[in-house]
Amino acid sequence: MNGFNWAELSTAMPGLIQGLGVTLRLLALGVAGGIIIGTLLALARLSSIKILSTAAKLYVNYFRSVPLLLVLIWFYYAVPMMFTLITGDYLTIDVAFTSCAVAFMLFEAAYFSEVVRAGIQSISKGQFNAAYALGMTYPQAMRLVILPQAFRKMLPLILQQSIILFQDTTLVAAIGLVDFFRASYVRGDLMNLLTPYIIFAGAMYFVVSSLAMYGVKQLQKRLRV
Repeated sequence: MNGFNWAELSTAMPGLIQGLGVTLRLLALGVAGGIIIGTLLALARLSSIKILSTAAKLYVNYFRSVPLLLVLIWFYYAVPMMFTLITGDYLTIDVAFTSCAVAFMLFEAAYFSEVVRAGIQSISKGQFNAAYALGMTYPQAMRLVILPQAFRKMLPLILQQSIILFQDTTLVAAIGLVDFFRASYVRGDLMNLLTPYIIFAGAMYFVVSSLAMYGVKQLQKRLRV
């Protein structure tokens, strides 16, 4: 670890912070998009319409059975092709970031959908009956009564899956996107301090994940009260 000191780290900090910003943006998009799409998938799986429930089940089973790295590589090539096919123009924005964001949203949706489905099924049928007694339709009952209660119950699981996604963002380095891990790797390789920088990056992920997990446990305790 010769040559790795606070002066070197302070010099590298702007690049590391920029990489951290990429990681956090991917995390935010992956979680938000995953929850929205996952909720729609969960509702489709619970639907009495056979074609909807079957299609949602196939989607979930498919994405849960393939590696995330493979999905990232697929979308790295697929997103520009689909964009060009639909619009007739070339994709002018950051291909790597856009493809990773889309891949994370669609991949995580398969996992969030199971969390949401379990949360909905945990709500007693009496809640549905009470909503129907008030004259609500099924969409109204789901939106105003069932989903708010379900999300409260499944919030810890959503946060746990978000922590896993935070760790999985390191995989974007495989397609050249400069996230926090990639920024640390490149800086370490450039300064011939690869091992110290990788250890530093690992320590940061460990600290953030540990603090987040502690927060989830405290939230679980509060929700059980």
